[in-house]
Amino acid sequence: MILKYLVVASLCSRVLGSQSPFSSTTSVTPSEFSKNVSSCSGYNLHSLQESPTGLVAQMSLAGPACHAFGTDIEELTIQVVYETETRLRVRIADSENKQFHIPLSVISRPPPPTASFTQSSDLVFNYESSPFAFWITRRSNPNATPLFDTRISSLPETPIAPVIADDESTALDGFPLVFEDQYLQLTSSLPLDTNIYGLGEVIASSGFRRNVASDGGSIQALWARDIADPVDENLYGTHPVYLEHRFNETTNEAQSHGQSLVQYRMIGGILDFYFFSGPTPMAVIEQYGDLVGLPSWLPTWAFGFHLCRWGYVSINDTIAQVDAMRAANIPLEVMWNDIDLYHAFRDFTADPVSYPGNEMRRFIAQLVNIPIVDAAVPHPANESDVYEPYNRGHELDTFIKNPDGSEYIGKVWPGYTVYPDWFANATQQWWTEALKNWSLNDGVGYSGIWLDMNEVSSFCVGSCGTGADLNDTSLPFLLPGVLGPGPGSAAQGIDCPECGISNHTEVSVDSGNGPGSGVNLNTPPYAIHNAIGDLSINTVATNATHAGGIPELEVHNLWGMMQEKATHLALEELMPGKRPVIISRSTFVSSGKWTGHWVSEGYLWEYLYYNIQGILQFQIFQIPFVGADTCGFGGDTNEELCNRWMQLSAFVPFFRNHNEIGTIPQEPYRWESVATSSRLAIATRYSLLPYWTSLFANASMRGTPPVRALWFEFPTEPELFGVDKQFLVGADLLVTPVLLPNVTSVEGIFPGRGTVIWRDFYSHTVVNTSASDSTATLSAPLNHINVHIRGGAAILLHAEPGYTTAETRNGPFALLVSLDSNQNAFGSAYLDDGMTNPPAESRILTFVVDGNRKQVEIKSDGEFVVSQKLQRITILGVVQEPREVFVGMASVDTSSWEFNLEVQELVVSDVSIDLNGAQIVTWA
Repeated sequence: MILKYLVVASLCSRVLGSQSPFSSTTSVTPSEFSKNVSSCSGYNLHSLQESPTGLVAQMSLAGPACHAFGTDIEELTIQVVYETETRLRVRIADSENKQFHIPLSVISRPPPPTASFTQSSDLVFNYESSPFAFWITRRSNPNATPLFDTRISSLPETPIAPVIADDESTALDGFPLVFEDQYLQLTSSLPLDTNIYGLGEVIASSGFRRNVASDGGSIQALWARDIADPVDENLYGTHPVYLEHRFNETTNEAQSHGQSLVQYRMIGGILDFYFFSGPTPMAVIEQYGDLVGLPSWLPTWAFGFHLCRWGYVSINDTIAQVDAMRAANIPLEVMWNDIDLYHAFRDFTADPVSYPGNEMRRFIAQLVNIPIVDAAVPHPANESDVYEPYNRGHELDTFIKNPDGSEYIGKVWPGYTVYPDWFANATQQWWTEALKNWSLNDGVGYSGIWLDMNEVSSFCVGSCGTGADLNDTSLPFLLPGVLGPGPGSAAQGIDCPECGISNHTEVSVDSGNGPGSGVNLNTPPYAIHNAIGDLSINTVATNATHAGGIPELEVHNLWGMMQEKATHLALEELMPGKRPVIISRSTFVSSGKWTGHWVSEGYLWEYLYYNIQGILQFQIFQIPFVGADTCGFGGDTNEELCNRWMQLSAFVPFFRNHNEIGTIPQEPYRWESVATSSRLAIATRYSLLPYWTSLFANASMRGTPPVRALWFEFPTEPELFGVDKQFLVGADLLVTPVLLPNVTSVEGIFPGRGTVIWRDFYSHTVVNTSASDSTATLSAPLNHINVHIRGGAAILLHAEPGYTTAETRNGPFALLVSLDSNQNAFGSAYLDDGMTNPPAESRILTFVVDGNRKQVEIKSDGEFVVSQKLQRITILGVVQEPREVFVGMASVDTSSWEFNLEVQELVVSDVSIDLNGAQIVTWA
């Protein structure tokens, strides 16, 4: 079988890059493009110079230019840098430096190395000069199959039939290095039996593990797109990073690294690859975080339960939901406001009738509030239409332009709109002012911000407002369930008769990186597989212009991330000392430094399953604070589905119930069974707050993913490589949700192949698995989700979950210990005040449990003062009933501890242990 895994990318780099229309050679007309790479000759390497940190060399075309989809660039420069012990960079760019590359001011990267790692790195760069090819091997295993290999001799013979049978553009005609102004191609071999994860954002029909060999392989277009959750198509975000895991069953060795692919196809820019040596999956993800930036710190309240609906028509409607949740005793931490809040759908406003300022201020003083901010800013209809955010932005010159210098005008919810240009000098100032004035003038206080429609979205094609009647605020489709049966999503392709592509079809541009040459920015010669078709549909046209002359084609995928960065910096200025909370729809490399993300707007049972693979994807992308629209967004849910979704979402980082206008209400109090499930699930979640906040502290400090695929922890068990209907919270909690209707049981696999003890989190009983495949059928009545704790774990809990996270934090602690087969357990917890930014005083608690010595040792280090006491200790796996229990040297009264031989459980209560110093608990 010929292996084909084809990535059709709109980005020019493995991790960082974009598109460019610039070339260092004479331009070729489109009619001269061959649209076939089989005649491309590649490049020869020469003038190599080595340094203590790597090498620099020049490359020249090895033969006549082939002009496959652009003008060949004759001279290239390759830079190879061993940046750390675990990270290797390979950068191939045009020698004249005219191709676009992402500035460090947009995405910062670590400074150049000051020490040499060329002899100590486990990654080794190897090359051939003529024609140039390179391959990456491990120093620790030099004879193994290379991790990345572009040699023609390592690749299958061509031509290879199209990946998509009726699409000749997906055929594999040849594997030379191609570097043209509007087309770049690089190909690497990939083992047939490897495992690939990442490359998103996508809902893949194959699951979390990407399809490499079946049905011709996979195509992944990387072009941010406003569309509600289609399968196997490009979505809201763009993340050209993936994790490859190889396993040798003969040697029982597993290794993970951050590179390998068959083919990249880009429509401009440069090739900028980063390889991460791992060797474990957790290490690869952490190493990626070291490069792009670690996730932002979150306040404790962010882990509470959030509620939202597009369709809360007034502040009274919103207050009624808060009151109903309290009456049902379902904890509610955060209330969100969708676009119902706005006056005439305009950003930075509140409707003076339905959401009056004084009432908004009183409401927000009682509850955490997060309002929505859409990407597009309304353009005033006429001179008498006073809209200060636009006026101030126009004054400061902060909006994207047409190529002729006029403002680009699209169309979104409020009608005709303009779009912030994050490359303009004054946009950060203007954005911060707008957020500040929103709170001061309209009473819209906030503890966080919700960023939507930031792919960026437009309901028409091109600058459709240029020369149009700006008083027309009608939408080109019907709102779902309100005016009639609409599409339910703004992501439908809308053709407006008056809309052109920025009123131009072909332009010459200058990005500021070099002189422009006449190219077609709207329809690049190679058409990437944007599922909706033309790159300008439902978004800003690709020849719209940013400050410095940068065309939208270059930077389309960056828009959402740059908005997230600007919003985060604004919140840090407006709320000094507090940790910003941002949830955003479109994301890119490094977005996790600034924002979280919601992953699914589906509403069917399959989307309950799909949201797990989305959550796992974003752990790789270093955006760990993710979760779906619980109970579903884009259609009517039902009682059973909402039960199961509320249970599942209680064990993912971001927990928000949200649905759209025109659908049935789905607040959890609406059904008694859902209310019961929600109370139980949220109480469990709040008891685990110390565990969640510790996991996210590790993410912010080291990049360690809080939610994990099973194989992340058990990388030598191939039966786990495709599992994505279960997941781990941290290393110690295994979640097995029900994902199908009309069932009261669920089958789960239990990692460890019988060597790991798994105990029910609630009943504390040991699960009995099949000896042949380590599976078990678990009872799952409607109000129950199966969660199991791993043997060897020690987890700090809150003993008395409250209605809010603050109430919960003020209560006492508990410790749950699950001894492993050797009678040992270990755990740690990070504690701080849960809100200060950057974190100030903190305390690390470490729990070392030795069942053979019959003791729990508590170590405490740090300056943060823990006022709450440890009230209860539960130890699972105690095989013999104790005669006596001690805290330090003091004997615990027998009325304060009990032993259950059937589940081997020792519970010590009412001990009131101070966690600000070392403690020992023993039993005899």
